Amino acid sequence: MNYGYIKVASAIPSVKVGDCHYNLQEIEQTIIRAEGQHVEVIVFPELSITGYTCQDLFRQQLLLDASEQAIVMLLDFTRQLDIISIVGVPVQVGSILLNCAAVIQKGELMAIIPKTYLPNYNEFYEKRWFASSQDLHATEIIYAGSRVTVSPQPTIFHTYTGATFGVELCEDVWAPEPPSTKLTLAGADIVFNLSASDELIGKHTYLCQLLSQQSARTMSGYVYSSSGFGESTQDVVYGGNALIYENGQCIAESERFSFQPQMVVSQIDYEKLRAERRNNTTFVNAQRTGYKEEEIRHINCHSIALDSDFRLMREVSPTPFIPHSDDMKSSCEEIFNIQVAGLAKRLTHTGCDKVVIGISGGLDSTLALLVCIRTFDKLNLSRKGILGVTMPGFGTTDRTYTNAINLMKSLGVTIREISIRKACVQHFEDIGHDIAIHDVTYENGQARERTQILMDLSNQIGGLVIGTGDLSELALGWATYNGDHMSMYGVNVSIPKTLIRYLVQYVAESPSKVGVMSGELDEMARTTLLDVINTPISPELIPADSEGNISQKTEDLVGPYVLHDFFLYYFLRCGFKPAKIFMLAKQAFTAPNAEYHFEEETIEKWLQTFLRRFFSQQFKRSCLPDGPKVGSVSLSPRGDWRMASDASSALWLKACSVN
Repeated sequence: MNYGYIKVASAIPSVKVGDCHYNLQEIEQTIIRAEGQHVEVIVFPELSITGYTCQDLFRQQLLLDASEQAIVMLLDFTRQLDIISIVGVPVQVGSILLNCAAVIQKGELMAIIPKTYLPNYNEFYEKRWFASSQDLHATEIIYAGSRVTVSPQPTIFHTYTGATFGVELCEDVWAPEPPSTKLTLAGADIVFNLSASDELIGKHTYLCQLLSQQSARTMSGYVYSSSGFGESTQDVVYGGNALIYENGQCIAESERFSFQPQMVVSQIDYEKLRAERRNNTTFVNAQRTGYKEEEIRHINCHSIALDSDFRLMREVSPTPFIPHSDDMKSSCEEIFNIQVAGLAKRLTHTGCDKVVIGISGGLDSTLALLVCIRTFDKLNLSRKGILGVTMPGFGTTDRTYTNAINLMKSLGVTIREISIRKACVQHFEDIGHDIAIHDVTYENGQARERTQILMDLSNQIGGLVIGTGDLSELALGWATYNGDHMSMYGVNVSIPKTLIRYLVQYVAESPSKVGVMSGELDEMARTTLLDVINTPISPELIPADSEGNISQKTEDLVGPYVLHDFFLYYFLRCGFKPAKIFMLAKQAFTAPNAEYHFEEETIEKWLQTFLRRFFSQQFKRSCLPDGPKVGSVSLSPRGDWRMASDASSALWLKACSVN
């Protein structure tokens, strides 16, 4: 099983300009290395058989014959190899010479792909020697002892393991309408580019942006190989760039200006790319303007011996929801700004200058309060219009109660304390429930009592009830229906628990004049925020233990949120099968040096719990209050997720038996 990954390589071999025999030997050595690593497709630089900077030597028949003979030898060399090799070579077709990519597997010349756009400006003058594919009519030729059709027709290659790819050459990707755009619209998961791009100040940065954007725009893998040290001559210097992108993200790159041959290897998740495309209706609609099916040439690659011992080469983040950018401050600011803008619009639209929010001393209500603070500051409203309500119950501990009070005091909001104990005792008497039985009725009765208090207070002061529940709780259904499940606007509704912890920590560890707050964050607020982060997550609906500590810990009951957030991301964002999610989780969590460590049995147990709860709790998500979408995943029935409330989880649970 390859889990939807294909292993690819971008190579920069040593090269001697005009020495086809030497270049062939270097290419063969690299192919053997790649084959030994079970690489399925490897790409070499443009005109890698001859060297790119041959210039007028391309007019020498001897060089053209030598390059063709090198392809003959390469065909023989690869006869027993599974790997698909893409090398650059000049090819004569009638009266024209083409700059081409030769695609080779198991001794067969599968196709010759000619370059479309020829640079003829500044230091480039390719039109002096080569013609474009646009000057070509489909022509059958005998090349390197093989009968092959050279055509401008777009070509899609289908690998034995199920991936598809196309090929373009260097300048093609710099064009306003690159061939790779239509190749991907025609179904190519990956594009391989053979290039010979020289180095100039600032050019490398632009190149990386270009490849990243093209990969992102086409939702594809992009494997780029450009000439290295041996090509440098006269006025041009080649630094060597082997780059591999996946949907805009660079996943592997070579060392620039190395004097040694290089090969970078990575795995592209074409299953994920296809999921992204299916979910993006713009991409699907754009396919209408692409090639007609009869215009596309399809080539099936040869069967290969599959690697039975699949090993994922890429690192997998245990916290996929947390932004991993160079400037984490700007990422946190952006998240807060989205939350604040959403709440501010709701307040201005309704004409409200007051909100009601339940403050428990836990993570979720803390973040929601911070959002309210900044929103009111930005709207020039008094913080006294924020009514923070702490509602001690049977399970409230001194720690969370103190944190709730201290936080509200330090932030300058209006404070109300309303105990729910008497009301709940009366309610249990009314419905005939034994208060000594700490079951779901006992727990949910408290949650609904708190919600009723908040709703009634909002009527009393003319304000909005701000929901505090988060994305992780929605995924698991860890909310009391028509209790904390309900509000008038939920600011945390699309933020997972792992990210909430991170955002609160960001505020706590920022300088006193922090971006997410206008004004001083005093030491009591900072200390309180840090203690909230370290407090066990709990609804506190069951009485504390004999020492007054929290006895009802959410993660003991439903599982670690770091695991559930991981499952949620790959289940919802990518639509992966349970087996693939489990494989990725093992990569992220089972290594001895993993940031969060779990055994395989633990991961499988909580994956089953996640799937079971996700399906059974959809009815709670079908009637969510409004809230701002912040990241790429949301469970709002008006946004990303629409699901039958009564869908069966049997298929997923059966597939979850991954062992």
